[in-house]
Amino acid sequence: METAEIRRRFVAHFEHSSLGAHQVVPSASLLLDDPTLLFVNAGMVPFKPYFLGQETPPFERAVSVQKCVRTLDIEEVGKTTRHGTFFQMCGNFSFGDYFKEGAIAQAWSLVTGSVEAGGLGFDGDRIWVTVLAGDEESKALWRDLAGLPEERIQERGLLDNYWNMGVPGPGGPCSEIYYDRGPAFGADGGPIVDEDRFLEIWNLVFMQESLETVRAKDDFDVAGPLPAKNIDTGLGLERVAYLLQDKDNMYEIDEMFPVIERASALTGRRYGADVGDDVRFRVVADHVRSALMLIGDGVTPGNEARGYVLRRLLRRAVRSMRLLGYEDRSLPELLPVSLDRMKLGYPDLEADFARISSVAYAEEDAFRKTLQAGTQIFDLAAAEVRDSGGSRLSGAKAFALHDTYGFPIDLTLEMASEAGLSVDHDGFRALMTEQRERAKADARSKKGQHADTGVYRGILDEHGPTDWLAYETLETESKSVALLREGAPAGTLASGEIGELILDRTPFYAESGGQAADAGIIEFDGGRLEVLDVQRPVRGLVVHQVRVVDGEFHPGALLHAQVDPEWRTGARQAHSGTHVVHAALREVLGPTALQSGSYNRPGYLRLDFGWTQALTPEQLHDVEQVANAALRSDLPVGWEYMTLADAKDWGALALFGETYDDQKVRVVEIGGPWSRELCGGTHVDHTAQIGTVVVTSETSVGSGSRRVEALTGLEGFAYLARERDVVAQLTGMLKAQPDDLVGRIEDMVERLRATEKELERLRVGQLLSSAGELAGQAIDVGGVSVLAHHAAGVGGGDVRTLAMDIRSRLTGPGVVVVIGDADGKVSVVAATNEAARERGVSANELVRAVGPLVGGKGGGKADVAQGGGTDATRIGEALAAVHAEVGRSTQV
Repeated sequence: METAEIRRRFVAHFEHSSLGAHQVVPSASLLLDDPTLLFVNAGMVPFKPYFLGQETPPFERAVSVQKCVRTLDIEEVGKTTRHGTFFQMCGNFSFGDYFKEGAIAQAWSLVTGSVEAGGLGFDGDRIWVTVLAGDEESKALWRDLAGLPEERIQERGLLDNYWNMGVPGPGGPCSEIYYDRGPAFGADGGPIVDEDRFLEIWNLVFMQESLETVRAKDDFDVAGPLPAKNIDTGLGLERVAYLLQDKDNMYEIDEMFPVIERASALTGRRYGADVGDDVRFRVVADHVRSALMLIGDGVTPGNEARGYVLRRLLRRAVRSMRLLGYEDRSLPELLPVSLDRMKLGYPDLEADFARISSVAYAEEDAFRKTLQAGTQIFDLAAAEVRDSGGSRLSGAKAFALHDTYGFPIDLTLEMASEAGLSVDHDGFRALMTEQRERAKADARSKKGQHADTGVYRGILDEHGPTDWLAYETLETESKSVALLREGAPAGTLASGEIGELILDRTPFYAESGGQAADAGIIEFDGGRLEVLDVQRPVRGLVVHQVRVVDGEFHPGALLHAQVDPEWRTGARQAHSGTHVVHAALREVLGPTALQSGSYNRPGYLRLDFGWTQALTPEQLHDVEQVANAALRSDLPVGWEYMTLADAKDWGALALFGETYDDQKVRVVEIGGPWSRELCGGTHVDHTAQIGTVVVTSETSVGSGSRRVEALTGLEGFAYLARERDVVAQLTGMLKAQPDDLVGRIEDMVERLRATEKELERLRVGQLLSSAGELAGQAIDVGGVSVLAHHAAGVGGGDVRTLAMDIRSRLTGPGVVVVIGDADGKVSVVAATNEAARERGVSANELVRAVGPLVGGKGGGKADVAQGGGTDATRIGEALAAVHAEVGRSTQV
C-alpha cells in the first residue's frame, strides 16, 4: 500500500467516523510562529493554542496529516531503521468530545480493519499495546473493545506512558500501539523487551490533567483535572508505510527509495552491498526529501536557525554523494525524483518547483566552492601539524573547519587519513557536544513563554474579544477593560509610566503580517496616553502598550482612542506598496520570485523573495518602472473574504510560514488578477494614493533569498528631492548640465586612475633605483654576500620587489633579507640565489628565524620566503639575526 493511500485512508476513516465527522485540517506549514520551535515537530503542534487554553477550538473533532521535522539527532540519520529528519504524523483530535473509549475503538478499527473495508489490514494477533501503570480503565477497554489478551497489554511508567509538554499546561496518560515484526527482528516479550521487534506505530494521549510544575518528563505536580478532557493521537505515516510495504526501514518506502535508486545509478554502487555506503544512501534519500519540503515552506539556506538546518541537510546530501564517488552536481539529478513522489500528497510542490530547485541548486554550487576553499584551509592546517613534528589534527581545528567553514567532519577525517594524519575526534565531539548543549539550553530557556499568555486568556474569557474596528474607523469611544503593568494587573498608571491597556473596542491596527502597529493617542478625563505598540498576544484580544503623557490613569475610565491619521496614511501606502512591488518583481523576474517575508511601516517597505542571484541594475529599474506604472494607472484596491480553498483556486498568494483560518481568509486584490494576496493589513483604495515607489536597495539575505527595500509616499518624494539636491551640487561644482554629469565624472575618474598609475610607476622606479647601491653594501658572511636591509615606510609587495631586484644584482653566493614597516605592519622577505642555497642557506629558515623577533611568523621555499609581524621596535635585532643565521647555515 503506497504512502499516499495510507494517508488517504487515515483521513477518510475519521472524516466519516461513527463518533461524528472530524474536521479535515490541512497540514500547517513547517514554520509556525512559535518561539519554542524551529520547526513543527509533532502533529499536535498546530493545535497547541487549543490544548493550552489560549484559543477556543472552532471544532470539536479534527483529523490531520502534519508535516514534521526533527533535527536533534541529524548525525544519526541513516544509521537506524526509523529515524529521519522529515516525517508525517497522522493524528485525530477531540476537544472535549469523545475520550478513551472512542479513541481506542477508532484506532483499533482502522489498524485492524480489512483493506477492502478501508482499513489498514494489520493482523490483530500481532498487535501489542502499552498503558500507564495503574490505568485500569484503558486496560479494560483494550480487553473489551479490541479483545486483546492480558499478556499483550503491558504497563509502563510515567517516563514512557505519560505525555506533557515540558511546561505547565495539559498532560495525561497515553496508550501506545505496537506491531510485532517477528522473531527475525529481536527477542519475544513485547515492547518492554525489544522495541525494534515490537515497533510503535500509534500513540493515543488521554489529556485529562492540568500540570502546574514540570521538573522532568516523569517529575511534575498535578494542579487538578482539566475543565474538558481531550484526545491527541499520533500515527507515524512512514513507520506504517514500511510495515505495510514489507520493508526493513523507512528509507525503502515508496516516497524515499526512488532517490536511493537514482543515487545508486549515478554512483555505480549498489544499495545493500556495503554497510557504510547504505548509511550514505539513506542520508541522501532523507535529506533530499527534507530539503524539498523545507524549501517548499519558505526556508532558505543560511548560517542561523532554520536556514542553518537546511544548509546542513543539503550539504550532507551532497557530501554523501561525494563519498559514494559522485563528484558532479547531484541535486539536479535527485530533487526531481523526490518531487515525483512527494507531489502525490503535496501538489503545491510541483507548482513551486522552479523556485525550490533554484534555491537548492544554488546552495549546492556554493558548497562545491566551500569544499574547494575548505580543502585549501585543511592543507594549511595539515602542513602546520607536519612542520611541528606532529601527526594529529586538533579537535579545535577540526571543529573550526566544520563550524566556521561548513567543512564536514567526515571529509576532514578522510583527507587527514590520506595525508597520513589522525584527528582528535574526541576533542571534536566534545566541542560539538558543548555546542548542542548550548542550543538545548537556549531552547529550554524559551519554554514557558506560553505561560505569559495566561493573564491575557483570563481577560479574554472574562470580557470577551476586542471589538476591532481598524478597517472601519480611526477613532472610537471606548472603555478600559483591563490594565497591566509588567504582566500583572495594575490599579493605576502615574505620569511617565508604561503599561498595557485592553479596551472593549479599538481602532488601532495590531502588528501583524509584516505591518507595524498603529501609533496614536488615547484620551481620558484629565489626561492622555501615548500608544507605543499594539499586539495580539492571544487571538481575539488587542493589547495596547501605552505611556502616560498627562495626568494619572485609572482603569474603568471612559476613553477616546484615536489613531494618528498621518501614521495610518503612511502605513496604508507602504503596505499596498509592498503588494505592488511583489507583483512587479513577479512580472519582471517571473512567477518564481515569491515573497518569503516582509516588513512595512509608514513610508518604508522591505520585501524578501526567493531568488538565487543579484538583480541587475536593469532589472531593478524595470521593477521600479512597473511599480510606478501601476500607481499611475490608479488601479483599484479591494478585498473580500472567502475560504482558503476558494482563495487558492482564485490564484491568491499566501505568505510562507503564515497560519490562515481554513474557514475565512481576507484576499486583497490590486488591479484584478495582477495582484491577489492573502493579507490582513490596511490598504489604500487606489494605487495612485501610494504616491510613489522608490527602490533604494537590493541585497542578499542568504543563499537563494534577496531583499528589496523601497520608500513610498512623502518619504519617497523626500528621497528623490535629496538626490536632486546632490545632482544640483555636482552640476554647480563641475559647471556641467545634469545630462553631462556621468560623462564628466567618468572622465575625471579615468584621469585620476591614470595619475595614480603614473605615481605608482615613479614610486617603484625610485625604490628600485636604490637596489644597485644596496647590493654594493652586502657583507661577506662565511663566503656568502649578505644584505640585511630595513626599508622604512615600505610595505607589502614593494618589499618583495626590492628584495628580488637586489638578489639579481649579487654575484656569487648571495642572500637578501629586506624588512619593511608601513601602516603599523612589518613585512619580511628573504631571497637566496642558487649558489647560496648550495652553501646550505634557505630563505624559509631565515624567515622562520627573523619572524618571531618582529612579533610574527612566515615561511615559504628555499629560494623565496616571506612573513610579517607587528613589532617594528625589534627590526634592528632581527637584521642582526640574519647574519647569525647565515653564519650558522654555512658552517653546518
